[in-house]
Amino acid sequence: MNKKFLTILMITSVLATVFVTGCTENVENTSSPSPAASTATTKMKTIELTSPALMAGGPIPPGFTCTGKNDSPPLSFGAAPEGTKSLAVICEDPDAPSGTFIHWILYNIPPGTTSLPQGIARNRVFPDGSAHGLNDFGKTEYGGPCPPPGKPHRYFFRLYALDTFLHPTAPVTRKSIDVAMQGHIRGQGELMGTFGR
Repeated sequence: MNKKFLTILMITSVLATVFVTGCTENVENTSSPSPAASTATTKMKTIELTSPALMAGGPIPPGFTCTGKNDSPPLSFGAAPEGTKSLAVICEDPDAPSGTFIHWILYNIPPGTTSLPQGIARNRVFPDGSAHGLNDFGKTEYGGPCPPPGKPHRYFFRLYALDTFLHPTAPVTRKSIDVAMQGHIRGQGELMGTFGR
C-alpha cells in the first residue's frame, strides 16, 4: 500500500514540474521584442541632419508652414552606413493637443541620397522608387506646421537609414512604417525646429 502511494506521489510530482515548466516557457514566448530591442545587436550610427533653411532648435520659416507656401524644407545629411538599402524621413509634432501629429512620411529614398530639395513634389510615388506615406492631414504629401494659436510647437524631422527596402502595409501610416522598419534601422539623424501662431 505504501509502495503504491509513493509511486503515485512521484508521478504527480513529475507531472506538476512539466506543467509549470511548460507554462513558464509559453509566457516568455508570448512577449514580443520592442523596436529598440530588435536593433540592439546592430550598432546604430548617428547621421548628421541639417537644413540650410532651418537652424537646429530655431523657428521654422513661414514658407514651410501652412501660413506660407507649405513647402517641405531642404534637408542635407551625411553618408548612410554601409549596408543601407533605403532611407526614410518622418516629420512629427509631439506637442499637438490630440497627441503626436504626423506631418510627413517619405520612404524608400535611394541609399546614395545625401539631400532633399525644397518643395518635394506632392506625388504619391516617384520615379526613383521613393514614396509618400499618409500624414495626419489625410494626405500623401508634406503638410507643414499648422498648430492652434498659443505656445510654439516642436517639429522633429527624423532620418532613418535602413538595411531593407520597405514594403509597409497599406494605408502607409506612421504605425505601418514603424512595423516595417522594426529591426532594420542602421542609422538615424534628427533636426528639430519650432513654430507657433
